[in-house]
Amino acid sequence: MKNIRLFFISLFLTAAASAIAGAPTYEVQPSPTPADENHRDLFDYELDYTFSSNFYDVHGDFGHGDSIYNDFSYAHRFLIKGNWYFRAGVEYERFDFGGTDNGLPDHLQTVHALLALEYVVHDHAGMGIEIDPGPYFQNDIRGNTIDIPWKVFVTFPLKKDKIFAVIGVGGAINQSPVVAPGGGIIWLFSDHLRLEGVVPKPALVYYPNDDWEFRIFGNIFYESYRTDDVITPERKLQVHNAWVQYSEDRVGIQASYSGFKPFEITLGGGVTVRRDFDFFRAEASVKTRPAPFVKFEVVAKF
Repeated sequence: MKNIRLFFISLFLTAAASAIAGAPTYEVQPSPTPADENHRDLFDYELDYTFSSNFYDVHGDFGHGDSIYNDFSYAHRFLIKGNWYFRAGVEYERFDFGGTDNGLPDHLQTVHALLALEYVVHDHAGMGIEIDPGPYFQNDIRGNTIDIPWKVFVTFPLKKDKIFAVIGVGGAINQSPVVAPGGGIIWLFSDHLRLEGVVPKPALVYYPNDDWEFRIFGNIFYESYRTDDVITPERKLQVHNAWVQYSEDRVGIQASYSGFKPFEITLGGGVTVRRDFDFFRAEASVKTRPAPFVKFEVVAKF
């Protein structure tokens, strides 16, 4: 359980040594050895279901809706030098929406690359640059469905071995705003309790032993997709091939068990406070009322 503390201490000592040594050169390394502290192959599958709730709508024309979220990703870390890695992979995400037939998209999806340069200690990235280029679409992949979301972040100590700051920024061509800040603080209260007060995924984390982890968490998710024909009861929201920024704001609790190596299994639930279909270029959006959600996730690292 001291890996988190060791991660932050080692991060800045070895980062400084790496910088003094000069610019890194790229070379593909063989399979991990027992001495390698960072896993190379990363798998992740997540399934979330948000129960039905009504849309905020004065006239009641939009009715109600629920949503299912599926996400699968695989990435491989290529060692560059020291603790610097190039991570490359692919991710498929899909939302399926049920409920009232109100003209809003019944699904949104993306299959995109994962490309990142990261400084990694004990499987945690302390700084990095990432881009996720690919099509973000409803039904058909076309040239005008391509987007390139990106993010940059860095971690540094505020109080030795105790408090760390994270500063980040991210954005995409077809989101509003185009650039948005992130970050926060990480506070190590003890070897078993820490605060990850970092937007967009803040959490209070308790880990009684090496196999169990419990989180009280928040999640601010938003992603933009090119839609097809969207014809709703709202006159202002009758658009063709428009970009919609879909977002979900959540709070919840989850438990993770990692005793079945190399897998970590997570079950959780809570409240999706808001779901928002924001057609920002048409200056129109539709939001739902709060609804409960459940979550299942499997992570594997080799």
